Amino acid sequence: MKVIIDASNVAHYGKGADEKPLLKNILSSIESLKKLGYEPVIIADASLRHEIDDKKSFNNYLQDGEFHQVPSGTTADHYILKLAEEDDAKILSNDNFREYFDEFQDINSRRIPFTLKDGEIDIGTSSKPKKIKNILQKISTETLYQFEKKNMDSYRTKKGKKLSGIAIAKEAIDRITKSKEDGIEPKLEGLFMKIPLFEKVMSMVEEAEKTSDFIIFVLVHPKDYKDAVKNAGNIAVTVGDRLKLDHAPLVAVRNDLFTRPGSFELNIIYSDEVVEESPYNVNITINDHDYSFVKKNSRNIASTIAARLGTWKFPIVSVKPSMLMEKPGQFDIILEKGGKD
Repeated sequence: MKVIIDASNVAHYGKGADEKPLLKNILSSIESLKKLGYEPVIIADASLRHEIDDKKSFNNYLQDGEFHQVPSGTTADHYILKLAEEDDAKILSNDNFREYFDEFQDINSRRIPFTLKDGEIDIGTSSKPKKIKNILQKISTETLYQFEKKNMDSYRTKKGKKLSGIAIAKEAIDRITKSKEDGIEPKLEGLFMKIPLFEKVMSMVEEAEKTSDFIIFVLVHPKDYKDAVKNAGNIAVTVGDRLKLDHAPLVAVRNDLFTRPGSFELNIIYSDEVVEESPYNVNITINDHDYSFVKKNSRNIASTIAARLGTWKFPIVSVKPSMLMEKPGQFDIILEKGGKD
């Protein structure tokens, strides 16, 4: 298994206020991980090369490709967490990454803590993965990643705002107004996400859907779905009136497994950029222990994927158990052509 070494965190461990981060800490961690059978991947932020005690050796490791530096302008913590998620790797770091708990699920089960004594790194153990509670989010994350590999952008998890009809309307108005004032294309994350279409956009079923300028996907926790639906009509009218749109936007409330109870997120898309049907169906093979739970929540998985991708109809999500999945929490996902493309 790969273990990403948070080089800056490791190098700074145990140093005094006026001391430089130590290269030997990183080298010691590499040696210890290899002895345990791990495959170390060393990731450093851009500033470490200027701070480290042995700059020449450190830069040689960079030039030889043994160490890696995050791209310029990139936050090292986010880069490391994203890479670990994509490669299903562990992270050697004493950083708790608390500010990223909303975006990356179950960080504590991925992070390996450590201690340093007499120049030797003592590798700790990560927390046990959260079981039932997070398996739906992990399945949804992996499914969206599979879609992204097929060049379909998805709305990324944000920190949800407190749920209310007024708050939803205000957020939609602010984001649409900002995009128009700044002349920003809808591709930019945080405003709108545009999905590349396979052919032409399918015509919407309802006339209202054809004429609306925007579709506002309101992402809420399943517990809040009914209350959010009650406000959908008023939200559409409020946004349309305030922005003086020719047609009120269509407001679609979606159960979303990433959104916390009592909060909401918005994925706002131009109407002619919405795919009517998901071009792929989702087949999930799951451990027998988790089968009933995942099967019961298959519609919530479908709703989450549809809202994050910006598809109008849900993909078909099929779930089946397999004895080959030996441990609870194990699963496999395969996308198959479905819908219309």
